[in-house]
Amino acid sequence: MRESFSDRFRGDVELSGLPDHALLGIINIPGSVAASPWALIGRRLFYALALTFAITLLVYFDKGAYTEDLTFIDALYYSAVSLSTTGYGDITPVTQQARLINILIVTPARIAFLILLVGTTLSVLTENSRKTLQIQRWRKTVRNHTIVIGYGTKGRSAVDALRADGTPASHIVVIDTDKHALQRAEQRGLVTVYGSGTKGDVLKIAGVARARSVVVAPSSDDTAVLVTLSVREMAPKAMIVASVRESENQHLLEQSGADSVVISSETAGRLLGLATVTPTVVEMMEDLLSPDEGFAVAERSVGEDEVGANPRHLADIVLGVVRSGELYRIDSPEAETVEPGDRLLYIRRTTGERPEKVRD
Repeated sequence: MRESFSDRFRGDVELSGLPDHALLGIINIPGSVAASPWALIGRRLFYALALTFAITLLVYFDKGAYTEDLTFIDALYYSAVSLSTTGYGDITPVTQQARLINILIVTPARIAFLILLVGTTLSVLTENSRKTLQIQRWRKTVRNHTIVIGYGTKGRSAVDALRADGTPASHIVVIDTDKHALQRAEQRGLVTVYGSGTKGDVLKIAGVARARSVVVAPSSDDTAVLVTLSVREMAPKAMIVASVRESENQHLLEQSGADSVVISSETAGRLLGLATVTPTVVEMMEDLLSPDEGFAVAERSVGEDEVGANPRHLADIVLGVVRSGELYRIDSPEAETVEPGDRLLYIRRTTGERPEKVRD
């Protein structure tokens, strides 16, 4: 049987075939930050030593109530042997008062001591079980989300734009091979997947087949082409937006299945050229591209009272009309009249305005 494209880029281990508990180091879903096992051990060790010292003082102050007159070391020895349930029996309480203290205080302290000893293991197992159930539930329910492949400068900027446009953090999944980058993404409340976006099993556990859109933003153009090919094969209906450094590689991404290609080097070059002639234009362009302040380019549905009107005469500054997935600039003949079902590409004020969620 002929091998599919994505099969050629799989590693030795098929991640999508692993049980959920084996994906704890691969998929990270943001939640409360759990203390490390070493911190748990240190804290419980401190509690155990404090409990031992407290019982030592209790026994030492009642040292005449035992089979021998105890020194402080004897009291410490008795406390350690009793709390650890070793119980050699060489030192025992002989008075009614001492035995009552052992029943009411030392025995509960012994139980608490044992709980402290096994508490770290129980905490780690409980935390792992909680994360496993969380991953299992997420994999079953995730859909219509956006996958960002590559969390470098371009990937972070794409996430900023998505968040500013109303996309919740829980609907964004970041794929990267840099664990430090994934940690930064997780701190922002994003679901992260450790692995290469060129591998089909990594894309599969990220739910690419049910994703609404995929942002391809790796550091190299050849990786972008491979990722786009893999994504398009596994998600024929997903919107793929890819970034490329050099313009000569644009057609490769388009042939690979990208719906939209952004040429980062040419865009930066144009802005640099404009800055030498008309820096105010560059300032306005940066304002439009910054999603959290000033103005921004957005898309919205047409209101019922706007149908049949000329988009130039609307209250908003309209740049174009999106009709049946096709964008028509405001100066084109197709954009002379607003029709039912159209969407408007316009300039909105970001300060104090709640952005409309884009359509699924």
